[in-house]
Formats: sequence, structure tokens, C-alpha cells
Amino acid sequence: MRAMHANTIRTLNQINANFYAAVAADFDETRGTPWPGWKSLLPYCAGVKNVLDAGCGNGRFGLFLAESLDRPLRYHGVDFSEALLDVARSALETDSRLAVRLTARDMIEHGMAPGLYDLVGAFGLMHHIPGREYRRLFIRQLAGLVAPGGVLAVAFWRFLDSERLRKRVQPWPDELAAQVEQNDYLLDWRRGTQAVRYCHYHTDVEIDHLVIASGLRQCARYRADGQDGSLNTYVVLTRD
Repeated sequence: MRAMHANTIRTLNQINANFYAAVAADFDETRGTPWPGWKSLLPYCAGVKNVLDAGCGNGRFGLFLAESLDRPLRYHGVDFSEALLDVARSALETDSRLAVRLTARDMIEHGMAPGLYDLVGAFGLMHHIPGREYRRLFIRQLAGLVAPGGVLAVAFWRFLDSERLRKRVQPWPDELAAQVEQNDYLLDWRRGTQAVRYCHYHTDVEIDHLVIASGLRQCARYRADGQDGSLNTYVVLTRD
């Protein structure tokens, strides 16, 4: 099967850049509480001191860690939305337990910057990464940032399993319909500003392939979040 063309990857990435530029304020209003599934990560965070939050949005994972672990942490949040990073900055920099660094970076266009972290988190991110082969490359990049003994925690949004979210699927424009891959979707946004976002639905088999591609050892997989407690599939991977 052919890899997605680079121009298509850029187009889908731009759709999402436009989406978050348009709805950042509305998005932040609906994303104020910790994800329930994060609590199950805490047993793997005993020695964590240095955290990368890839696709950090408004920074609520950093606040969750600070409140849950209640000890000094170095927190590096990366996102391509300047508006959401501004929200994160206001929320995080008042917490004395966090040494905060926030970076505006288009991770699809430029990849991940080098570094080593005890915990790398990617929540609400993988469904926005276009292209099967690029997702495998991207998860290898994330894995390469995990220090020995560290953890990579990734959540995969199972939006097609929700009847409510299935109703948000929109048709592809003619110029993109033949370029996207299986399980690629456009979802609309129904709060405030009207907008659409590109999302990929990961099947269990696709998640298996990404775990293998990471080169790390899977130590946990579970479902959590949403009204029925299963809207995200989490995988917890470790570098032995």
C-alpha cells in the first residue's frame, strides 16, 4: 500500500491548524478537567521528574501531574497552537511545583526536537497525525525521547465507537477524497465557531502495529474516558 503523499499530509495538517486557530477559546472551555484515564498512569510515574507533553493544548496534564504527584517536576509542553499555549502558560506558571517550558512547534512539519524525558505523554494527538507510515515514524520519534527506565503513554481516540461522535463525520471534498487513507475522517465542531478537523480512527490492529514500531515494551493497555469509560485506548510503553 502506497504511503500518503507529502502534500496530502501538509493539507490535512493545515486543516487542523486552521481548526485550532478558529476554535481555541471554545475548545479550552470544554477541556478543563483531567482525563479519568490519567489516574491509571500514576503507578508508572513513581520516579518521574522530567515530563514531555506532546500536543499539550491548555496544559491540563501538567496540572494533573503536579496535583497528583505533589512534588517538583520539569514540564515541557509542545503544541502548534499559540492560543492554547497562552492558556497553558497562564495555568501552569503559577504552580510552584512545576518548572515550565512551553514550545510552539509544528510536530508534523518539523518532527520532535531532541531530548530525554522520564515520561513522554501524547494525549489527543495521534488521531491528528496524517498517514499510516508517518504515524509509525512519529511514534518512533516519541519513543526516542524516552530515557532508560522511562515511559511513553499514548491515547488513541476511538471516536467511531460513539454514536454521538459518528454524527459529526463530514464528507471529504472531492480533491481530497482519493488522497486520504482508510479510517481518515473529517469531524465537525458544534460549539461556537463552525469548523472541521482531520481525525484518524485507530483500530486495535493499527495500535498493535504502532506499539511494535515504537520499539518499546508494552506494559499496559486499557480503555477509559467518555460517558461509557471507553472513548480512549491507552497504551503504556517502557524503555527497559
